[in-house]
Amino acid sequence: MWIEFKNYQEKAIVKLKQEVNDLLDVEGNKICIFKAPTGSGKTLMMAEFLKRLIDSRIDGKKFSFIWIAVNKLHDQSRNSLKKYYDQFGVGLKCSYFEDLDERKISENEILFLNWASINKKGNIYVRENERDNNLSNIVARTKDEGRIIILVIDESHRNAETEKSEELIEDICPKITIEVSATPQLKDVFRGVEVELKDVKDEGMIKKEIVINPGFENFKLDKKLADKTADEIVVETALKKRAELAKLYEAEGSSVNPLMLIQIPDTRQGMIDKKDAVVQLLGKYGITTENGRLAIYLSDKDSKINLENIEKNENEVEVMIFKQAIAVGWDCPRAAILVLFREWKSMVFSIQTIGRIMRMPEHDHYKNPDLNFGYVYTSLSNIGIAEDIAKEYITVFEGKRREDYKDIDLTSYHSKRFREETRLSSDFVPVFFQAADELKLNDRISLKHSIVDTKLIASGKITNIDKETKSIEKKGTLDIPKNEVELQNAFDYFARENLAPFAPELRSIKRINDSLYRFFDKSFKMSVDDWPKIQAIVLAEENRQVVIDVINRAKELYQEGVGRGKHELLQNDEPWNVPKIINYNLTFVKKDYKQSIIQPYYAKTKGTDNLSLFEEDSDVEVAFIEYLEKAKQVKWWFKNGRQDGSYFAVPYVENGQEKPFYLDFIVILNDERIGLFDTKGGIYAKTAKERAEGLAEYIATENKKKKNLFGGIVLKDKNSWRFSDSKKYSYDLNDLKDWKFLDLN
Repeated sequence: MWIEFKNYQEKAIVKLKQEVNDLLDVEGNKICIFKAPTGSGKTLMMAEFLKRLIDSRIDGKKFSFIWIAVNKLHDQSRNSLKKYYDQFGVGLKCSYFEDLDERKISENEILFLNWASINKKGNIYVRENERDNNLSNIVARTKDEGRIIILVIDESHRNAETEKSEELIEDICPKITIEVSATPQLKDVFRGVEVELKDVKDEGMIKKEIVINPGFENFKLDKKLADKTADEIVVETALKKRAELAKLYEAEGSSVNPLMLIQIPDTRQGMIDKKDAVVQLLGKYGITTENGRLAIYLSDKDSKINLENIEKNENEVEVMIFKQAIAVGWDCPRAAILVLFREWKSMVFSIQTIGRIMRMPEHDHYKNPDLNFGYVYTSLSNIGIAEDIAKEYITVFEGKRREDYKDIDLTSYHSKRFREETRLSSDFVPVFFQAADELKLNDRISLKHSIVDTKLIASGKITNIDKETKSIEKKGTLDIPKNEVELQNAFDYFARENLAPFAPELRSIKRINDSLYRFFDKSFKMSVDDWPKIQAIVLAEENRQVVIDVINRAKELYQEGVGRGKHELLQNDEPWNVPKIINYNLTFVKKDYKQSIIQPYYAKTKGTDNLSLFEEDSDVEVAFIEYLEKAKQVKWWFKNGRQDGSYFAVPYVENGQEKPFYLDFIVILNDERIGLFDTKGGIYAKTAKERAEGLAEYIATENKKKKNLFGGIVLKDKNSWRFSDSKKYSYDLNDLKDWKFLDLN
């Protein structure tokens, strides 16, 4: 059976092999981090990586592997890898301790171990015995035969304390340790491969978002049924959602039977067993173990009922009751809803818990957006977020389309994704010069600049060491100018931070540095002896942003060049309308805008990782919203999202490549005219030519089809709003005579 890897998986496998091969040629023992989000297929990627690592080697290197995991995850990993290698006829052998021949790990053999069996000196596989059959001696015998040992620590964040992991690495002394986790723990590591959460979502492997208690703010409790408990309301609502999702899957032509998970607290002495109460409650809705619609998965001592083939998409089980014990490693992609009850202790919500409902059952997103979300229903009054990734991923706010909305049925476009280049080549230098010319870097850079310094905390204090905080209390800062070594490090870091979406490889970092050195040489005759001066100029506060803008523009031009023909623009199958519901995560704040068609309106806050489909509202966008709020002709406005088929885009052509333009605002007037506007300010108005002309052409084409559209690039000038709808766009701040005044009052 041939497996077609997702783009991000193929890239990660190739890069991991490259990193490990590089480390094999370096002196000493090395650690390599493989960081990948829950649901991305870490085990599959590792299985393929090991297969490729041993395949057709010409350097004579021979390998033995040790794979350590927590709880029973080592069993699951071993079974997954064995099944994978068996179907391909690959000569990698998956073994337990007792399977080893001659008390050593053979060539291309993987020894799977449970963390609990080796993390203490007296444990069975570690302690000394008469036959010398313990881990230390097995490792020694394996090395004596000239084989390189590679250690894999799987789900490392679960493998006890970091100190124990480091002790273990010291004892085994592998040439390479690969730490596999969504949240790596090992420090002082210089090599690694990271799979971005955005890529996993974009390629349809996991849900777009997790929503918690959607619509509960409008929940009205029937006074006749006021004796219902919060838990009953939660279960009842979740069951309704499960039935609704089942119909939506059917409408998509899918055979997936969505599974609802109910996590119950561990039994406590003197307390009623929650399991019995939940089983009784589900029975009222005709969901029982007897009719096969209910499964129970508790600990080894407790019951396990109706679990056979439960992970299959068509399985008839609708609800499964489980305890925390299965939260790691259990994989059932059809799980779509998670129910959590109030416990007697504070609940911390981790990425592992929601990991149960993050996967997409058919490894792709569906047309109906409701099927691309995971749903949590809970009687908890508050949920703590345990890991940063969860903060970005979980959506807790909901904006709904107003009831007075009437369909506007706009033709919209989206970009079909193809594999893109991941590193910068020598082609980047000329496009950097092109971007520098376009954005007038020569004129905007200041050679006289402030001192680039290092800021140290002065008189800081931490009152509670366990409390998470963004910044500690301090009286002030101590500013020390950077020396040449610090300047070089800061310069490299600056390039690295501005590389995305390209991989932060040394060659790509140096490519950005080289482009900057060449620019200063050409523009200001500054040679290699002036590099520290160039670094200081670039890093100075007054210059940083303009350089970042040029780098970002250069990356766009580079992607268009190297990716020519790799993007295809498609018209959406259905006419576009404002989404019925938009979910927002904890990085958004509520704003009181009455004319927004989505109520309430949420704006993205500053300084947050941008995993969502929104960017922070710019100053010009906020000013335009305030104008629309007061304008008498405006019935409603919609602030558009980006990079997704759910949001509105028009086609435009740049450097011969068709692309989608996600303009900022859709505005409906009282006379039913539809305004399409993109706000621009300053330098960005100069670079908007292709987008502006694409929008003008779109409006003209659609108006021939009896649409009533108008709009264009809009900006504020001398307290007036003006817009350009010309098919030949031009911008000169000192001459806006061809720009129309926008009067919506």
